[in-house]
Amino acid sequence: MGTEQLSYDIVVVGGGSAGVAAAVGSAQSGAKTLILESAGFLGGAATLKCVQTYCGLFTIVDQPRPSVLGVAASVIRKLRAIGGVRGPVKFRGVFMLLDTEAVKFVLDSVCEDAGVDVLLHAQMICAERSGGRIRSVTYHDHNGDHEVTAKAFVDASGECDLAYFAGASTRYGNHGFVNLGTLGTRFGGISPDADISADVWQAAIRRARRDGREPLSKDTSMIARVPLSNDVITYLVSEAYDARSAASISTAERLGRKQAWAYLDIIRTIKGCENAYLAVTGPSFGTRESRHIDCTYQVTEADVLKGASFEDSVGLGSWGTEWHDSETDQSVFNLPGGANGAYEIPLRALTSVDTPNLFAAGRTADGDQMAGASLRVMGTAFATGHACGAAAAQFAHSGSADVPNIQKALKTQGALTDANDLPDPVKLLTAA
Repeated sequence: MGTEQLSYDIVVVGGGSAGVAAAVGSAQSGAKTLILESAGFLGGAATLKCVQTYCGLFTIVDQPRPSVLGVAASVIRKLRAIGGVRGPVKFRGVFMLLDTEAVKFVLDSVCEDAGVDVLLHAQMICAERSGGRIRSVTYHDHNGDHEVTAKAFVDASGECDLAYFAGASTRYGNHGFVNLGTLGTRFGGISPDADISADVWQAAIRRARRDGREPLSKDTSMIARVPLSNDVITYLVSEAYDARSAASISTAERLGRKQAWAYLDIIRTIKGCENAYLAVTGPSFGTRESRHIDCTYQVTEADVLKGASFEDSVGLGSWGTEWHDSETDQSVFNLPGGANGAYEIPLRALTSVDTPNLFAAGRTADGDQMAGASLRVMGTAFATGHACGAAAAQFAHSGSADVPNIQKALKTQGALTDANDLPDPVKLLTAA
């Protein structure tokens, strides 16, 4: 068994967009910071689940403006330098197209630049409380179990593993509703001049469905070419499952791969796609919703739709309330309100209701059914993660999360917190 005990100011569990942003924001605030990531690379959904679209970095208006900068801006600049990002692109929402290998490389670099310690292949297995706060977490590797103590913690695990195992208040989904999961599929071998419009692919899928082809879930999806490989990414394959359960998600993975091969057969009937092949499925299902941390405030659908402002704003959301129904496989997408198409995210929605040194980043943040469907995306996760990192560092230094000091730190680090003060759209391609 492992016996080494480590000590940090901040421990971040999860190395996706939210986790990297939290760790970098924490380190830039002067805190000794560690990321624990169970995979062999950083990136989360972007690298582990074939979600090759950063959604939520821009407002969805006629002239989109950057709504998330700070750590996200550093990531995008580095991706641009190696050709690993394309966009922004508009399809219902506004997003950036990614290359997964470029994301892995760039996130390593961003963490190294900030002085963040990163432990990959480190599965967090338990956490210990003391006096109403989290005292330590334990991770497992092939040498056994290892304890890490810290002054504050950020849960960027997606499933709220840290909060749940630490005994903090959490819930699964919202009042029985859980957003549908999707297996990202990337297809290679498609001719550069092939028609990859949604209408053409939808027509082919519907013909196959009428002919009795199965299993199939969705008829339509965003379809786009990703950078570097020029492969085509789609999000057609969907399944309902319990992301906490190995048995449930194992069934979904098997059914998802069956769907992916069925879709491949259909795609090969489209002109220019005759030689298509499956380049990647996942490799894991993309979970849109699992547990949430119960925080001192819950962002509501009304907050999103009216473009709400908060005195304790620490980030911005600009993605729609994208809800995928598990019974109908249909989706709804309602745009954020406000003059600029963005709503403010309060620190209270990222602060645990019963564990003051625990902060909720990414899809662990507290939103109701529809607000959570907006908060969860990776672009917005950069914003909530960055905010959590700055807040955790402030807590580690002073024992409390002082809003003005956190907002000052975020502004110094280039983050956006005021929905009425967005960068000029002329700078769209260079500011982020």
